[in-house]
Amino acid sequence: MTTGFIKSLFLTATLGAVLLFCQAAVASKGKVLVLLSSETQLELADGSQYPTGYYLNEFGVPADALQQAGYELVLVTPKGNAPRVDQRSVDTQYFGGDEQEMQRIQKVIANLDGINDTHKLADVLKSDLSQFDGLFIPGGHAPLIDLVGNPEVGKLLTYFHNQQKPTAAICHGPIALLSPQQMPTQFIDQFAKGSQSQAQDWIYEGYNMTIFSTPEEQVFERSLNGKQIRYYPAAAMQAAGANLKQAEAWQPNVVIDRELITGQNPFSDKVLAEALIKQLEQAQ
Repeated sequence: MTTGFIKSLFLTATLGAVLLFCQAAVASKGKVLVLLSSETQLELADGSQYPTGYYLNEFGVPADALQQAGYELVLVTPKGNAPRVDQRSVDTQYFGGDEQEMQRIQKVIANLDGINDTHKLADVLKSDLSQFDGLFIPGGHAPLIDLVGNPEVGKLLTYFHNQQKPTAAICHGPIALLSPQQMPTQFIDQFAKGSQSQAQDWIYEGYNMTIFSTPEEQVFERSLNGKQIRYYPAAAMQAAGANLKQAEAWQPNVVIDRELITGQNPFSDKVLAEALIKQLEQAQ
């Protein structure tokens, strides 16, 4: 009797494990690569440093929506280190004033697989990129440091562009889109110095897109005690050949052109997530 009872328990446990495995398999619709910055200190125009990172809602809200929709997230940074949140983004204004929602999103990020041990971009580029159904680039000022003018980022974006796979970026995240061109570092350095700068073979030339607007950036600069950032991202994108579609400051704005989905500011998080999920679903 004891033996039969043990066998029954074993069979129940086995069936339960199989059921959970099957449920997980059904729930996973595919993988979305999330590209985050490795850096935490933004150099300003005068050479001083400003502490930065990813914006909590710009990363967490779309990440939460993607997971709830059944997608597995794979996190990557240029250095393979853990990304850091910009403490200024830990603010309920980005969550409709809801403290509990902000804390929930913090927990979502804290529980993401690989959040403290991300993949290194160089290693991801050596892997089979076809395993990824889409690419998502959160904002915060950190992308202005190491995702723009980065040849490895350029290779990654070129793959998703050539395959016409959904590519979404929000707020300052779209600045990474300047990387897939000839001599991206020279382009951004010349532009920051005020010299005439021309993008060469930029894969997104003529695309409709958006990015954190200059009026919004100027509001941010008021918190820098008279200091300024090296260049305005929107002006750089326009100089490269983007067809910018900017909305009134601080209003949600998402622009979709072919595989590219861009959001203007932190308040575009939910709309961008919905657009990305819709494109992922249509591509299946």
